[in-house]
Amino acid sequence: MEKTNRIGILIPCFNEVERFKMLNWSKQFETYRDVDFLFINDGSSDQTQNVLDTFSKEFENVFCLSLLKNSGKAEAIRQGIFQFNIIQYDYVAYLDADLATPVSELIRISQFLLQNGNLALVMGARIKLTGNQVRRSLLRHYFGRVFATIMSQVILKFPIYDTQCGAKVMRSDLAYRLFKDPFITKWLFDVELLLRFKRSDREFELKIKEIPLEIWEEKGGSKIRKREFFQFPLQLLKIYFNYV
Repeated sequence: MEKTNRIGILIPCFNEVERFKMLNWSKQFETYRDVDFLFINDGSSDQTQNVLDTFSKEFENVFCLSLLKNSGKAEAIRQGIFQFNIIQYDYVAYLDADLATPVSELIRISQFLLQNGNLALVMGARIKLTGNQVRRSLLRHYFGRVFATIMSQVILKFPIYDTQCGAKVMRSDLAYRLFKDPFITKWLFDVELLLRFKRSDREFELKIKEIPLEIWEEKGGSKIRKREFFQFPLQLLKIYFNYV
């Protein structure tokens, strides 16, 4: 695979057939021809791969990687970083297959990063403000605020509003460095990512920025099972004792 665009967007997929909106995705491929869409099929057992094959045959800026077994979002993205040779791009982002964050928002974040050369990582933040279109259940919102406060004050020890927002854009050399090693948690790798950045760069706080999303819509069909939800405290302890 040869580089065709400056930005590569990684989209991990696991049994997404029921959530894929093929028409919506086709519109994204056509609208953003200066972006490469890099799909990683994370060991799906449904027809996800067939959908991805259809995309890649029809659009020149769509590429697919198929993993033999399901390993979770963090490892799927990590495999994509290296198997797609992400260093060939200037910037890399990752995005959920349900388009909770529309591609237009990632492009807006990418442009902000491009215009601010001192930054290496720009993250979207799901903040409900007057005039924007951020739609999130109250339960997830309040849980998110508690979680973010713990992350900010206890684990990361620097102010951050929304660690778990999937809309992140970073320089490809930074992505290559931060994703080099496997993550120790399955669902909290965003926190690990920030801790790795903090550990590797004394000036990281000057190179990272959160900006509010204009559009974000909570989708159904979360891949997090209830038993995994209750494992979050254990995962937090693993992060604390390995990074802090």
